[in-house]
Amino acid sequence: MQREKQLSEWLSSLYPGQTFTLAPASADASFRRYFRATFADGSTRIVMDAPPEHEDCKPFLHVGTLFEQAGVNVPHVYAQNLEHGFLLLSDLGDTTYLQALTADNARQLYGAATDALLKIQLASQPDELPPYDEALLRRELNLFPEWYLAKHLGVTLDQKQQVKLEQVFGRILANNLAQPCVYVHRDYHSRNLMTGEDPLRNPLTKGEEANAGSNFQSLPGILDFQDAVYGPITYDLASLFKDAYIKWEEAEIIDWLVRYWEKARQAGLPVRADFGEFYRDYEMMGVQRHLKVLGIFARLYHRDGKDGYLQDMPRVMAYLVKACERYIDLKPLLNLLVELHPAAIQEGYSI
Repeated sequence: MQREKQLSEWLSSLYPGQTFTLAPASADASFRRYFRATFADGSTRIVMDAPPEHEDCKPFLHVGTLFEQAGVNVPHVYAQNLEHGFLLLSDLGDTTYLQALTADNARQLYGAATDALLKIQLASQPDELPPYDEALLRRELNLFPEWYLAKHLGVTLDQKQQVKLEQVFGRILANNLAQPCVYVHRDYHSRNLMTGEDPLRNPLTKGEEANAGSNFQSLPGILDFQDAVYGPITYDLASLFKDAYIKWEEAEIIDWLVRYWEKARQAGLPVRADFGEFYRDYEMMGVQRHLKVLGIFARLYHRDGKDGYLQDMPRVMAYLVKACERYIDLKPLLNLLVELHPAAIQEGYSI
């Protein structure tokens, strides 16, 4: 309550004499919380509450500037109070892709999401964001044995199993590190993409709307980008199409990937010239992410008491199993999973 009182007082100082109401807008897996401020005239703003002892707003501000300059739809920062960890942001609406996606609109929405991703990737510069280097990729991979295997399954790997896992980790990392680098959002998926935008930030008269066309209007609102890095070009595609929260038929995903790949090549992005090689990169990057996500979901449950992500584990395991079946480099990992947790494998097959 003390934080909310400070937040309300700060907002009142920015809008003296104006009345507003505050209501929770969303929360995420970190200590950040978001409130929607609704003013008497019906206009809204989002206030981020990021306690300084737990969160640093500076990466959010820096990445937001980079992405905004790239021409994509991210929350505009109207005011900041870094001492208390408050940011005043434009409101991108409350409808996520996860809520909006249907079989009828998926192609359109994912097309808009990949168009926005292309803009971000084309704006990439090597020294603006932390590198997605071997140390970081490996730290993420290690979440799988530490939290998923040891804490969640209660499994202790013997020496032979450890060697087998490390062998596969080495192959995954070799592929990931050989990929061309761009800006990487790191959580570019259906919960962090919004269908709406703030009309007060982008007021359009009827004439302006006609001139602007539908391109900007169709781009999704993009959230939760503060952990962005400079790394493998397929990472955000793996986040988007191997989404832990929603699943599509593989034929549809390949079609969407081909469309992205063709646009990327035309735009001059450094994707593989052969789609088969590009798809393998995407799969190997996906495996790195699946292992990380399984570890993170287990950690959220066992360390932080958040059990909502347990229901999404089978979907992530299904992605992992299917990729491991396709590539001989990953077969030792598949064998290890079958050996350690056959029930999860069977559950994954049913997704």
